[in-house]
Amino acid sequence: MRLTTLIAAGFMALAAPVLAASPMGDDGLHKPEWLRDTFKDMSEDLAEANAEGKRMLVIWEQRGCIYCKKMHEEVFVDPQIEALIEENYFVVQMNLFGDVEVTDFDGTALSEKEMAQRWGVFFTPTMMFMPETAPETGTAAQAAVATMPGAFGKGTTRALLQWVLEKGYEGDEHFQKYVARVLAGESN
Repeated sequence: MRLTTLIAAGFMALAAPVLAASPMGDDGLHKPEWLRDTFKDMSEDLAEANAEGKRMLVIWEQRGCIYCKKMHEEVFVDPQIEALIEENYFVVQMNLFGDVEVTDFDGTALSEKEMAQRWGVFFTPTMMFMPETAPETGTAAQAAVATMPGAFGKGTTRALLQWVLEKGYEGDEHFQKYVARVLAGESN
């Protein structure tokens, strides 16, 4: 009887959906399937995002970041969040200490680490949501409609992704109030 129970439990474990983190790249950063491999030209990336009917999201990460790991292993793999990203976002990954050239909206070209300094990014992960229209002047950091440094749980992350899609940044409801309302609705 006990052996049968163990065998049945083993089959159930195999049949259960597995939430697996995305593979790691040579740069030590997670590489989910929804991540875009671009030339990191902000104007070109925004144009491509718009052509696909998606919002552009720049996510800053670094090798060995425990908070990035949390997001990739616990949050981004949630089926609802993953679907929300895949269907609605054009995601460009930046390495806080990387040397790949990035071209800002104003044409300034710097390495990732220099661009992080220019944009005031000093913590990973940091998610920067770009506007739908490229700014005529200024940097991506100045143009971002929302910037969120840090690792958050599934509820807050899902709310943030939805808030940007709903253009909550244009309304009167602060994101914190939106999160509280959304999370209160989920518990009912």
